[in-house]
Parts: sequence; C-alpha cells; structure tokens
Amino acid sequence: MKDQATNLRELINSFRQNNNKIISMNKKPENSARVLAIASGKGGVGKTNFTINLGIALSNKGKKITVIDADLGLGNIDVVLGMIPKQTLANVIRGEASIIDIIMKGPKGINIISGGSGITDMIDLSKQEIDNLINNFYMLNEISDYILIDTGAGINNSVVSFIEAADEVIIIITPEPTSITDAYAIIKNIRHKNKSIKLVINRIESSNEGREVFNKISSATKRFLDFEVENLGFIYEDSSVKKSVKLQKPFILKFPNSVASKGIDMAAYNLINNQTQIKDISSFKRFINNLFNRI
Repeated sequence: MKDQATNLRELINSFRQNNNKIISMNKKPENSARVLAIASGKGGVGKTNFTINLGIALSNKGKKITVIDADLGLGNIDVVLGMIPKQTLANVIRGEASIIDIIMKGPKGINIISGGSGITDMIDLSKQEIDNLINNFYMLNEISDYILIDTGAGINNSVVSFIEAADEVIIIITPEPTSITDAYAIIKNIRHKNKSIKLVINRIESSNEGREVFNKISSATKRFLDFEVENLGFIYEDSSVKKSVKLQKPFILKFPNSVASKGIDMAAYNLINNQTQIKDISSFKRFINNLFNRI
C-alpha cells in the first residue's frame, strides 16, 4: 500500500515533468496558494505559536497548509512542535535535496519547512541556482492552499523581502506600547500599499483592550499613511498557551476549548471567509516574481 509520502512524491514527479512548460508558457497554475507573511515588530509576542496554531486551524477546515520557518537564528518551531529539521532550504539551494525532501509533517498533516541559513543564502545565488529554487518553490503551490511564512521579528532584509513579496501580511501585536510602536514601524516601511495588512492582537485581557490597540494603529495608519489595516482577530491571555509550549504540543490540539484556541479558530474563519485581497489566480506566481526580483 502506498503511504502519504509515496503519493506526494508521485504528485511532485508528475509536476516536475510539466513544470518547465508551465513557466515558459507563462500559464496561470490551476491552483494558486494564498501566501501570507506573518511578522511582528518585536520578538516574544507569540508569532511562531500563532503561525503553527493558525495552520492547524486552517487544516481542520479542510485546507492544505505549508508553514515556512523563515525566522533566522530564532526559529523555534522545534520548541512548539518538538521537531528538529534534518534538512533546510540551504540544502535545496546547494542542490542536495528538493524542497519536497525537506518537508516535515506536522500535526493534522501540515507541511513544515525550515529556512535555516538558506534564507540569507538566497541573496548571493547564481541565475541557475535561482531558476532551480523557483522550480522548487512552484512545487509548494501544488500541495498548498495556504503558505504561511513565519518571518523574523523586526524589519531586517529577509523580513522585508517576504513582506514585500506577499500580497497578504499578518502582523502580531500585544498591548505593550513597544509592540504597538514597532508594529506601526513595520507598516510604515511597507512600500507597496496594494496589499492586505491584517492585525492580530495577542494576549489581551479584554475585548475592549483589543479594540483599543487595533483602533490606535488603525487611526495612525489612516491619518499618516493614508492606508487601512484589517482586524483579523483578538487572542486572549491564556495560561494554556504556556502549558502547551512546555508540553511541545500546539494549544489548539492540547486545549481545543481554551479561549486562545477559540481566538485562533476565529482568525482562521475570518481568513477564509473575509477575503479582501486581490482575487487573482496568479497571486502565487506574483509572490515568486516579487520575491526573486528582490534578490
């Protein structure tokens, strides 16, 4: 009997045979994954925890999910899931593996990819290496409905590259003044305003606190940047989150009835049902073009 990995490899092998035709003929892929860069102005606001749990919530709703850990040096998917990558994007760049080879299977079948040092290696690639990497990235489109990119905190070059390439950006904020200020700095540094920027207010004590934080940023972006942000949802402060990190189990699975899990589930619902992004089947192709044009 064929296992899931065998079926996946057959799909990819079939895709490889036709991939050059697809790219050279400039065709739009039948399936176009939504690519979301998930960012934060500062570390320690729960960005990676949010990303993993959001991926699981979307998977629970029947979506195929790929998570790319692009948080250089501070990537902690292994902390959240208890997984340690054997290969990363750096192995793909060096031609030692295909992107399908480095996928780790997470809870509920979500795909996990570690960027590792490969994210910085992307800056100095030859044309042949870029073409190879583009072909590998196109494989993700075939196996994903949503690609969630867990970027690093702040606005370093790798973070900006992914934010600028994606049509949709989710910014994780906590009620602390420094988190609010740093989140605004990210929005201010986004050069292209034709993208959907969604805010998630994490670790709130009350819905009033969440609305206050969102309104503060929303008012500032409207007044000074002539730009509107979206409210993707609020996540309450919840002791089950810390417990799940210690257990290395996503809280949406370990504590599905917790208030934090309900907040994640609502964010997933909003993401699926309140689509204000450009509805263009070539959005994944645009992400690839934007990303590699910045290299």
